Amino acid sequence: MTAPTGRIKAVLFDRDGTLVEDVPYNADPDRVRPVDGARQAVALLRAHGVGVGVITNQSGVARGLLCAADVRRVNERVEVLLGPFDVWAVCPHGPGDGCACRKPRPGMVLSAAARLRVRPEEVVVIGDIGSDLAAARAAGAHGVLVPTPVTRAEEVTAADHVAANLLTAVRAVLTDPPWGRILADERPLGAAYGPGPAQSSGPAQLSGPAQSSGPAQSSGPAQSSGPAQSSGPAQSSGPARPSAPGPDDGTVRTAPRTHRPVQPSVQPAVPDDRRRPR
Repeated sequence: MTAPTGRIKAVLFDRDGTLVEDVPYNADPDRVRPVDGARQAVALLRAHGVGVGVITNQSGVARGLLCAADVRRVNERVEVLLGPFDVWAVCPHGPGDGCACRKPRPGMVLSAAARLRVRPEEVVVIGDIGSDLAAARAAGAHGVLVPTPVTRAEEVTAADHVAANLLTAVRAVLTDPPWGRILADERPLGAAYGPGPAQSSGPAQLSGPAQSSGPAQSSGPAQSSGPAQSSGPAQSSGPARPSAPGPDDGTVRTAPRTHRPVQPSVQPAVPDDRRRPR
């Protein structure tokens, strides 16, 4: 193993939705499926001597949907598939229990860092929702958001660091962590970035319908009065659709943060606190 790169000595992963596919209140080890790139990402960190851990909210225990043994068996299956982790931190409490460990509180991040004998500022937390990054921030650690279909547009907007997938996030951590800039994915820059705030405000940057033409763009009797004027897509596309700007040299854009990676098209309607509370 080589020495850890830079000042980052440990990476803590959220479990469900980040390392493995999100199965609500999963008590069945056979349903554990690593996300794309998870094996390579964790192996890469180990190869560079960076500590790896998992911090996970499991409120299904407090809700009576799981028992501690269920959580342990699922965690053991994760290690069978991805290899052993240096530390696990599990919060079994519910949102109203007032514990110090449940994300977005910093308890699990601080506990894991202490067990790994590293300072919080030497830790990166990688997760898929805002509470993962909030826990990192509260602990004094760094956070990288890897959006999934349950990630809200405002969580992407608020994140300091965003990566398109888990492997990209880990590679960025290992190659001179780009604090103060947005992480690009490995596609051409035009595909990696959406329109900037000056061209499209708010969640419209992240949702498909906001960019697709609709009745508001093709309405009006003057445009639809005859076949010669109803050219369809030629009238509703073009200038009305903002292009994806970026530098011509394909480099990652640095602060100020004016562009962000394109996220899944439409965010689903899901309840608060982990969409389904974990």
